[in-house]
Amino acid sequence: MAPVKIYGIPASTCVARVLTCLEEKGVEYEIVPINMAAGEHKRHPFLAKNPFGQIPAVEIDNLTLFESRAINGVLTYKYKDIGTDLLHHNNFEERASVAVWSEVESQQFNPVISPIIYQHFIIPMHGGTADQSVIDANVEKLGKVLDVYEERLSKNKYLAGNFYSLADLHHIPFTHYFMFTPWADVINSRPHVKAWWEDISSRPATVKVSQGMKFG
Repeated sequence: MAPVKIYGIPASTCVARVLTCLEEKGVEYEIVPINMAAGEHKRHPFLAKNPFGQIPAVEIDNLTLFESRAINGVLTYKYKDIGTDLLHHNNFEERASVAVWSEVESQQFNPVISPIIYQHFIIPMHGGTADQSVIDANVEKLGKVLDVYEERLSKNKYLAGNFYSLADLHHIPFTHYFMFTPWADVINSRPHVKAWWEDISSRPATVKVSQGMKFG
C-alpha cells in the first residue's frame, strides 16, 4: 500500500500542487478519485477528511491533512532525506527565504491569478459567461506582481535563491493553466520570469503531473 493517499482529481490545482511535491520527493502515492460533479466532496465520508469540502485531503500514516501548501510542508519535512530538497532545512537563511517567497505565492500571486483561471475556464464549463472586467483587473494586478518577480529573478535563478524550492513549485499549477489563456504574454514578455517558468515547467515531476491537468 502506498504511504500517501490523496483524495481528489489530478486536474485540480491544489491536488496537482501536492502531486508535484510527491514526485519531486520520489514518494509513492495513491490517488483516490472524488466525483466533484456528484458533490462527493461536499458530503460524508469526505467531509470527515476535510470539513471545508475541498480537495485534496491526504492520508499519511495516521494523519489526515488538508490545505495543499500545509500538506507540502509536512511532506517535505517527513521525507527531507530523500528526493529534491524543497525546504533547505539545514540552512537557516535559505530556509527563511523559502518561507518568505512561499508566502508571496499564497498572498500576492495566487489571489490575482486564480480569478483569471476561474473566469476563463471554470465558469464557461458550467454554462456561464466569463466576466472580462474581472479578468482584466486581475491581469493588471498579476503584471505588477510579476514586475517584482522579474527584478528578483534577474539576481537569482529561482525565487528563494539559486535553488529550486517549494516557493517555485507552488506557482506551477495555476501558471500551467494560465499559459493556455490569451494573456500568457504577461509571463513571456518578462525575460527572467519566462526563463524561470520554462525551467520549472520542464522539470520531470512537473511534466508528469501536468499530463493529468486538463479541464473537462
